Amino acid sequence: MIGKHRKTLEAVFADPVRANVPWVEVEALFLAIGADVSEGRGSRVRVSLNGVDAVFHRPHPQKETDKGALKSVRRFLKEAGVTA
Repeated sequence: MIGKHRKTLEAVFADPVRANVPWVEVEALFLAIGADVSEGRGSRVRVSLNGVDAVFHRPHPQKETDKGALKSVRRFLKEAGVTA
């Protein structure tokens, strides 16, 4: 994992929850840690990692991930065995 992905992972697990993490960086993190990412309908993104599946919605029109979605990403990563 390169430094940029490490910083994104740290941002996902930061307390208090941040509201300025760009979604494209979260998707890049998923790919960097070996997750399968596929397109769903509309703005949905399906992610599978270590037998754990999740569906996220790309934020629009803004580019940043909101706090609720970031909490869901954090929960997904923890369930898949990924920690900061």
